[in-house]
Amino acid sequence: MCCAGCAAVAEAIHAAGLDDYYRHRSAPARGAAVVPAELASLAIYDEPELQERFTRSAEAGAGPCLEATLAIDGMRCGACVWLIERALVGVPGVLGANVNLATERAVVRWDPERTPLSRLLERCREIGYQVTPFDVRLREAAIARTSRTQLRRLFVAGFGMMQVMMYAFPAYTAGPGEIESGFATLLHWASLVLTLPVVLYSAQPFFAGALRDLRALRPGMDVPVAISVAVAFGASVWATLSGHGEVYFDSVTMFVFLLLGSRHLEWIARRRAARALDAMAAAAPEQVQRLLPGEAPGGITETVPAARVRVDDLIEVGSGERVALDAVIVAGRTSVDLSLLTGESVPVQRAGGDEVPGGALNAGAPITLRVLRPVAESTLSSIERLAERASQDKPRIAQLADRAASWFVAALLALALAVLIVWWQLDPARALPIALAVLVVSCPCALSMATPAALAAASGALLRRHVLITRGPALEALASCTDVVFDKTGTLTTGTPGVVALELAEGIERAAALSWAARLEHGSAHPFARAIRDFAAASGSFAETAAASPATLLERVAEPGAGVGATLVTGAGRRLRLRLGSAQWCGIESPKATDPGTATTWPEADSTVFMVELPASNEEPGSSSDHGQPRLLASFALRDRLRPEAPGLVAMLSRSGVRSHLASGDREPVVARCAAELGIESWIAAATPDAKLAFVRTLQQQGARVLMVGDGINDAPVMAAADVSVAVGGATTLARVAADAIVLTPSIDGVVDLVTTARRCLRVVRQNLAWALAYNLVAIPAAACGLVPPWLAALGMAGSSLLVAGNALTLWSWKPSTS
Repeated sequence: MCCAGCAAVAEAIHAAGLDDYYRHRSAPARGAAVVPAELASLAIYDEPELQERFTRSAEAGAGPCLEATLAIDGMRCGACVWLIERALVGVPGVLGANVNLATERAVVRWDPERTPLSRLLERCREIGYQVTPFDVRLREAAIARTSRTQLRRLFVAGFGMMQVMMYAFPAYTAGPGEIESGFATLLHWASLVLTLPVVLYSAQPFFAGALRDLRALRPGMDVPVAISVAVAFGASVWATLSGHGEVYFDSVTMFVFLLLGSRHLEWIARRRAARALDAMAAAAPEQVQRLLPGEAPGGITETVPAARVRVDDLIEVGSGERVALDAVIVAGRTSVDLSLLTGESVPVQRAGGDEVPGGALNAGAPITLRVLRPVAESTLSSIERLAERASQDKPRIAQLADRAASWFVAALLALALAVLIVWWQLDPARALPIALAVLVVSCPCALSMATPAALAAASGALLRRHVLITRGPALEALASCTDVVFDKTGTLTTGTPGVVALELAEGIERAAALSWAARLEHGSAHPFARAIRDFAAASGSFAETAAASPATLLERVAEPGAGVGATLVTGAGRRLRLRLGSAQWCGIESPKATDPGTATTWPEADSTVFMVELPASNEEPGSSSDHGQPRLLASFALRDRLRPEAPGLVAMLSRSGVRSHLASGDREPVVARCAAELGIESWIAAATPDAKLAFVRTLQQQGARVLMVGDGINDAPVMAAADVSVAVGGATTLARVAADAIVLTPSIDGVVDLVTTARRCLRVVRQNLAWALAYNLVAIPAAACGLVPPWLAALGMAGSSLLVAGNALTLWSWKPSTS
């Protein structure tokens, strides 16, 4: 029995003495409805354990939902995009669906409480598309199968075309009556036999696509293609059977071959555009070595899928392996290759307590890490998700092209019918070939591909250079920006202060002062402390002095926002009561503000840190009972340094016609000096987030198209308000979410790369649209007038699509000039 219920029923039948029923029945009773095998295979994607690999939490207007990226096989034109989106949105519980033709993917958001994922996949298959959750490895296998199928269909069409053209050649060269009717009939029948597999096998995708479009009452590019092939082949068969009329077997085979060839090359172009994202997705390992509970680093591990690893689990990563999830090192020291994420070619050192992002390559010794975030929230997954979001958002120019292409096919069918009727009245013998030429010569496929192909190629090229587009309209907005507003700290500057000058009191040795200051700041996380320690470590004499004169710190005290103090006992037994910090903390007046003798030699500093020796008295400095004044030992001038590439960035933007502005929360003298060094005339200082927002809106009211470049939490509101925004490397999570593009590299040169590539992309889009429109405006009237034979129409249509795809692919290898 399959369950206890069936067993209870069987026992009841037996107990009631109804066993004879089974001896007298003529056939087994009808069972419960069986779930279709195909739907049962899709139900596996509803398993929570499997969904962890490809779904993620999201927010929609109706509240929390799930989001997944789906891989779609069988898309051919903009009508496919429209059909799939409408089919998915029509399923109850689906909150949104965006399909991208260039990458052949869809991003779907749905409420799992109302509909399972399997229902969405089933709906897509009902309308003729093979759809599965996107998995880069499965996707590569599907791509290989698609490529083999396309090449087989292309081979059959090419072989048939060559043979049929050979049989048709005598009819084009012979004069009237030179070919006997028996031989002509034989050539027609041979052509029919060779054309049959081309129509039934090679042209099958066109007929399937046309049937799908007609069922949805949304005619796409496959409809005129299928009509052309079917009508031309049907008329040729009738002429062959009846012995009267023209045959078009050569035009049919040539048309199918050329169209298959152009679509295969377009498909290759789309795959190349999406390759950068696929390569990033394929880099993350599917499995990890997780330490068993209770095991110490280096202990027994188990191999588990990365999706099953939880926060705070311990994982082992060997030398040469990639880190699957964001984690922090708990044991070991190594060097990490971040080139996949940031483009940095030189591995960086990482030790205990340092965070390592998912996707990084362990280029050194084996390490043990504690997981910080699940795989769906890792750095690599976040980059993939943002890139997917960009591929689904359609800029305004793409939406206009899609709407034009959708109406174009319907208008073309009406025009072809009108041409057939008119020519039937003028010259019935030419009516059919001219109507076929009108159907064939048109190219809405080029119109549909003009924008998505260029956007996908540009986004893929930028991602290869570690610049991530996170929203589709970003490239269009970047191309038209007139003004750029920079945040200062962390954007144009390094964001970390550095010591730019050191002044010593008379009789104080440089190495000794650096050694004392570094010991005072030992273990402090304050940026000033790190700057002083780094400056001391960079001094060649510091290490020698520290080793030759060991010292001990006693009674160390740290005052937040003021400084640090301690008693230092030198190796010779000398006791020094030292303080390091602000002038007030040290009990002195800043000599740099009052001593005119040093004003000309002391550089402008964002801050000055003083080191003093307190008097031997136990009293606090500055009190009425002091027996002496603190003795100034050294002064450190600290400044947030400009990024080396910042001046060149501003200059290149200026040459491109983009005006630069600076908006910072720092003090006015600091901002003024930074603006002067960069040649920026428009700036505001001591700016709150509201003040920055008002500054951007003022520029917009003056007619400017504003690009905001920042990296901090307080930049997020301004980024959202700007026409387009860019987050630079090291930006906070909130700034990245608000940004339209992210420069993943430590350098900010990617901002210029973004602007110039966006302008180039928009130029290519306009070229493609102009070509598609000009071609159709010339070719369709010429075909309607009987000036274009069907074979030439097929050649023109294929060539138009290839020209658009090839022009878009120039963006893949194009790089902006850095001169």
